[in-house]
Amino acid sequence: MKIAKNTVVTLHYKLSDAQGNLIEESREPMVYLHGGYENTLPKIEEALDGKDPGYETTIQVEPDDAFGEYDPELIKIEPRNRLPEPIELGMQFEGTPEGAGDDDEPVIFTVTDIAEDKVVLDGNHPLAGMALRFTLNVTDVRSASQEEIEHGHVHGAHGHHHGDDDGDGDEFRSVPLQ
Repeated sequence: MKIAKNTVVTLHYKLSDAQGNLIEESREPMVYLHGGYENTLPKIEEALDGKDPGYETTIQVEPDDAFGEYDPELIKIEPRNRLPEPIELGMQFEGTPEGAGDDDEPVIFTVTDIAEDKVVLDGNHPLAGMALRFTLNVTDVRSASQEEIEHGHVHGAHGHHHGDDDGDGDEFRSVPLQ
C-alpha cells in the first residue's frame, strides 16, 4: 500500500543536525496519521507521499519548515519564588510570551538556568534555529480506521495515548508567567 491521505505510516528515523551530528534515533517506530493532520512535519509528509514500505530517504528541513528560527524574545527571567519548588534544569512550564494576546497559544518554557533568586526560562523549541536532517525508513503502511481519521491521530500501539500515565514525569505544569 502506498502512503496517501488517511494512511497510518510506521517508520524508523534518525535525526541529525546539518553537519550530520546525531541528535536522536528512534528506538520504537514512529507511527503517524498521514494527510495534513499535523502529526509530523509537513516536509516529512511531502517526502513520503506516494511511497511504499521499504522506502528510505534522507531529507534536510530548514528551520522555517521545522521548529522555527530562534527567538530571543522567548527568553524570560522569573523570580524563583514564583515557581514551584524544587525547581530543576529541564523542567517545563506552560505560559504566554510577553505581549501575547488572549487568542495566542500558550508556549512551553524550559528551565535553562537557575540562580539564587532567579530562573531563566526559554520558550524556544530546543531545535529552533537548526537545519535538521531526517533519515527515514518506512516499515509499514496501512489504512487508518474511521475513528483515527475522526480523531486526527493514530490509536493503539505506538500511537496516541490520552494523558501521561506512564509515570515518566514529563507532564507539563501550568504556571502563570509574566
